[in-house]
Amino acid sequence: MLTSLSIKNYALIDNLHMDFNDGFSIITGETGAGKSILLGGLSLILGKRADLNSLKDSSQKCIIEAVFNISSYNLKTLYKDEDFDYEAQTIIRREILPSGKSRAFVNDSPVNLNSLQLLGERLIDIHSQHQTLQLTSNTFQFQVIDALANNEDELQNYKKELKSYKNLQKELEDLLDFKTQAIKEHDYNSYLLNELIEANLVQGELETLEEEYETLNNIEGIQEKLAEGYQLLNEDEFGILSKLTALKNGLQKLSGFSSKYEDVFNRANSSLIEMDDLFNEINELQDGLDADPNRLEIVDTKLKMIHNLMQKHVSADISELITIKSQLEEKVAITENLDDTIQKKQDEIASKESHLNSISKDIHKKRNVVIPELKQQLETILISLGIPNAQFKIETLYSDAFFTNGKDVLSFLFSANKGGSFNELKKAASGGELSRIMLAIKSVLAKYIQMPTIMFDEIDTGVSGEISNKMGDIMLEMSKTMQVFSITHLPQIAAKGHSHFKVYKEDINEVTQTNLIKLNHDERIVEIAQMLGGVEMSTSAIAHAKELLN
Repeated sequence: MLTSLSIKNYALIDNLHMDFNDGFSIITGETGAGKSILLGGLSLILGKRADLNSLKDSSQKCIIEAVFNISSYNLKTLYKDEDFDYEAQTIIRREILPSGKSRAFVNDSPVNLNSLQLLGERLIDIHSQHQTLQLTSNTFQFQVIDALANNEDELQNYKKELKSYKNLQKELEDLLDFKTQAIKEHDYNSYLLNELIEANLVQGELETLEEEYETLNNIEGIQEKLAEGYQLLNEDEFGILSKLTALKNGLQKLSGFSSKYEDVFNRANSSLIEMDDLFNEINELQDGLDADPNRLEIVDTKLKMIHNLMQKHVSADISELITIKSQLEEKVAITENLDDTIQKKQDEIASKESHLNSISKDIHKKRNVVIPELKQQLETILISLGIPNAQFKIETLYSDAFFTNGKDVLSFLFSANKGGSFNELKKAASGGELSRIMLAIKSVLAKYIQMPTIMFDEIDTGVSGEISNKMGDIMLEMSKTMQVFSITHLPQIAAKGHSHFKVYKEDINEVTQTNLIKLNHDERIVEIAQMLGGVEMSTSAIAHAKELLN
């Protein structure tokens, strides 16, 4: 419920603060006194876009702050989803700066307008002539029926499943589009893949093949140089090994005389060992070196094939070619298994569709159960509100299509006259009748769900006498379970409020200002008497006012 409202520097309001109670509150005031200004300020708290022209003093910022007790509103999930700081006493503040910028805060944390609107619609329902027009929309009519049917859980489940169902349909559509394109590319990808498979590529193979090619291609020169080395090392009298052996033997005789000679001997001996090892390796290289024209041709062919593949696929090395091969294998496999994938997706869609049908049938059945009850309650209330022949014809037709709230097509028809034909509300009901129908619907809803604070803005326009008295009784009854405000010009309704506030204008220092005050019992008598008989109150008007209040 709304517990307090503060408005500074807004339109004709300089500085206003008011505390509110639960139950039924009345707001009255002469035409033009500023009731619409009060509603405008309240609308900013609910997320309405700000207008720089709203500033009373354009050099100062406008601040509107409202405090709500939300302990019974079950809003913790919304606060978590919107990343609000949850507090049972929630403070909402809007600021309009002289620059034209607007800021919004929930419990001192900045929020955007979309989030504020989501919260605002759960806190206050301002019933204006514009909102009455919502009564004619199927969306609102479904909301009423579903509230009575207690379909909230089923609808949330349905919406979640419908979203999943539509995602699956989109995935299937993408798969079918992909299949059309993939079929065109499949043959080419298969050809490229087979080329790479036949190449039998191995990581690091290019360097090995290039080295082998150089060896085979220059084998005669290699053999010649190895033979020369062999000869230099192993010639009988003048070979390096023979000379080193003689050197080692000579130095060995000196090694016993001094450590210096021993060191020279060890170096000569190490050189001999190294040269002997080199000789053996050259010998092995000669033995393993055979001219093989066939192998040369094979290596040359493989190298040309690898370079052609690298050029075709714009690759720097075999590693990239192997990666491309893996990618092609995946594409070809996906294409070859696409029909199985599509079938699985179609099976998922069929299963999801079956589940959706089951949920939507439950929603449909529960709606049909409460429709006669809704119809009876509305007709009973409207009879008391001066539409004695009010009749509703409400039906749901279970269709083949999935809508956002089930599979029902709703027919919500009305007739105000006996023997008259049924028609859509916007065609069958006048503006005054629509207001009374909306009041009837709100009063029915208040019995079934926890509704936010509701503010009726002159819902009693065009009615008087006993009908206005009954409208007041309905709003008073609603206030037993929720906070209700009524902006009214009718004394019969004003007298029923638990609290009474008056909007008025006054001139201060030749500047017109709008103010709001809470009336005590004696002030209420005066206000209601003036509503009955004008500013010049008669004794009978005062007596009547006292009678209404009692």
